[in-house]
Amino acid sequence: MAKQRTDGSGTDTPAVQSRATPRRAPESGIELPAEVASTTQPRFAALWATALYLAAALSLGFPAFSGKFLVGPNSDQYIAGYAFREFGASMLRQSGDFPLWNPYLFGGMPYVAAMHGDIFYPTFLLRMFLPTDVAMTWGFIIHLFLAGVFTYFFLRSTGFGFFGSLFGGMAYMMSGQLASLVAPGHDGKLFVSALFPLALWMLTRGVGDGKKWSWGVLALAIGLAVLSPHPQLLQYMLLASGAYTVFLAVSTGKAQEFERRDVIVRLAFALGAVTLGLAMGAIQYLPVREYVAWSPRAGGLADYAQATSYAWPLKEVFDAYLPQFSGMTDRYWGENGIHLHSDYIGVVTLVMAGAGLVLSKREARRGLIAFWAVTFVIAFLWALGGHTPFYRLPYAIVPGTKYFRAPATVFFVGAMALAVLSASGVERILTRRTGPRYAFGWLGFAVLVALLGSLGGLTNIAQSFAPANAVDVVVANSLEVNKGAWRSLGFVLAAVILILLYRRGKIPLAATGFALALLAAFDSWTIMRGYWIFSPPASVLYAADPAVEHVKRATQPARVLALELERSGFRDSNLGGDGLMIHRVRTVLGYHGNQLGRYNALLDKDRGFQQILNPNVWQLLNVKYFLTNTTEIQGLFRDAKLVVGPVKDAAGATVYLYRLPGENPYAWVTPLIVKAEDDAVLGTVLNPRFDVRRAALFSADAAVTAPPSVSALPEPLSIQASVRSYAPGKVSIALSAPAPAGSALMVSENYYPGWRAEVDGRDAPVGRADYSLMGVQLPASARNIELTFRSAPFERGRLITLVAIALALLVTVYGTIAERRKVA
Repeated sequence: MAKQRTDGSGTDTPAVQSRATPRRAPESGIELPAEVASTTQPRFAALWATALYLAAALSLGFPAFSGKFLVGPNSDQYIAGYAFREFGASMLRQSGDFPLWNPYLFGGMPYVAAMHGDIFYPTFLLRMFLPTDVAMTWGFIIHLFLAGVFTYFFLRSTGFGFFGSLFGGMAYMMSGQLASLVAPGHDGKLFVSALFPLALWMLTRGVGDGKKWSWGVLALAIGLAVLSPHPQLLQYMLLASGAYTVFLAVSTGKAQEFERRDVIVRLAFALGAVTLGLAMGAIQYLPVREYVAWSPRAGGLADYAQATSYAWPLKEVFDAYLPQFSGMTDRYWGENGIHLHSDYIGVVTLVMAGAGLVLSKREARRGLIAFWAVTFVIAFLWALGGHTPFYRLPYAIVPGTKYFRAPATVFFVGAMALAVLSASGVERILTRRTGPRYAFGWLGFAVLVALLGSLGGLTNIAQSFAPANAVDVVVANSLEVNKGAWRSLGFVLAAVILILLYRRGKIPLAATGFALALLAAFDSWTIMRGYWIFSPPASVLYAADPAVEHVKRATQPARVLALELERSGFRDSNLGGDGLMIHRVRTVLGYHGNQLGRYNALLDKDRGFQQILNPNVWQLLNVKYFLTNTTEIQGLFRDAKLVVGPVKDAAGATVYLYRLPGENPYAWVTPLIVKAEDDAVLGTVLNPRFDVRRAALFSADAAVTAPPSVSALPEPLSIQASVRSYAPGKVSIALSAPAPAGSALMVSENYYPGWRAEVDGRDAPVGRADYSLMGVQLPASARNIELTFRSAPFERGRLITLVAIALALLVTVYGTIAERRKVA
């Protein structure tokens, strides 16, 4: 059986660890035993660490206490995230269940299958008792805090002492890879990044230490990452965790007190925990799996160039030391066009990480350091994407990679590697195994960079890298680069002074350990605070205006085409996002990215949605209103009549609401059903000479009956279809007269499997018609139609998820009881 050791801190030390004792010397300033750094800690060490991480998180998020909303004008949360979550929370409170259909964007789409953020992640519980904007704000703050806490306990579990672990947790949570994610609003990335060290901690306790309770917690960590839901970072988390598991197994297997059978059993439990965790995501990913064939990414990304877009350019790697080099936020001049987060690691963290990168035979954690050094190199090369040949390898062999772009997002794994190395570096400094030469080397480098900044050298280098159209931005950014270079020098100098004073015995070990962690936090805080942008509460940010109120007063459903025709210099969620969804106004477009692929084709997305100017599209999509910020529209929308405006909207834009020509009803009855191939249908419905009221063009595989041949199209019917009630996924329609045999009801809602129709109380065939919309075959004399949307994959997935969560909790409880009995 495996044996277990504990160190003086009371923290279990993995049996995979071996300790080498360095030479001892009683004199101050001479190398100390490694155990000094591992065992020296304050009372209530975990509480101290937790308090410091909480303080660091709140130092960035404190405006939340005054009710402000953690969202900026460039945030995905401002443009779309709030609308997604407010809708989900509102529907869940009203009906007691999750919504399955979102009718407000891009002609309608499945809410779960098309993905709308953290629908099932535990943050949805916050939205049940807090206003949605408050819950979203605290979701960011809580997960930044948890990232530090989980990293601390992971590092302790590997044998690091208090101060090394404290520093590593601070370095990870305050790195740009995590702390700046609030600016673009990438909560899913932050969720997975925070769960990553929890998974590593549980793997260490399970594979390395044999703790039975860890398998249930590991399953929960994986399950939460699946439900985040950010499949790309989930992939990276699983790959890195898998590699770490192999490292633990090999390290454990080499220990003489372990039998091979123990290692194999632990690996089997780890695999079982991951499988159970993946099963927890069934409620989200079974619907997603069905949706893949309907999504715009059904065949993967277009090519390698698109898959490597938004990689980390080599010329911008210097941002890890000098974040102002390629320009922060709106001063960015790099090749990616936009750069809303920061790649800053922290100069204090870099100094500590360099000190920890020692692979000598005397180093107790040589294997662990080597593993994370290699992990850092792989994560770094992966993040560079197409800038090196390396990315060809994962692109070719790693499943799912062809569906993702932005390979730079992998670098949260690199940030974790640096956190481990920095923890090692802190312990080497506290045991005086890092000499003055190393510290002075960093100081010399920092002085050189500062001088280059002052003399314009860094600006000249940036100008040589920048695109021709960004040279002016580089010049305008030169002062920031200069100040940033001296700022970085200041923190390097502070770290060097701490190291030298401690070596000379001027500062106690505990004071030095705390000071290094606080210095690293302050270093990152001076940069990250610029990314924590707060706005007024959502009630102010998304307030209704007279144009919105006019649309809401309509007695029948109507869509709005919202476009910003005149550049304003700021983002308006009503004109370029999902702000109207908050007011339950259906829009032709919106901001999502995973809307139905055929809807994109109907509007010709590849050519800038140019079909939105087609009157046939207005009829098909129930478009009655046009909302914009200019009166110069006659060249695009002839015969449109101004009904509201000019008025100011919540974003401060002056807007105008126009009524487009035509009735453009939500539903209409056609006298004829025709079945045809998609290409023919698309060309026909977009042809202005085709009257969409004269025939419903169903897909060739639709379960409807069509006449074998048609010699001529009949005239439109005079029957009116009125909507009696309308709710997401549930519509009731009444006809003004009995429908004739062979007719069909066309509904201005995208078709997707799960739509069901009842006509006068009996099931009726439903299919995809007019390329993307929903059509219902009507029996003779039909008068009343009920449409409902259900999702069989969702129901199956919900059951699997609940069972998986219950099993994980049972494993955790059983493992805890078993461990206590073993100790007793």
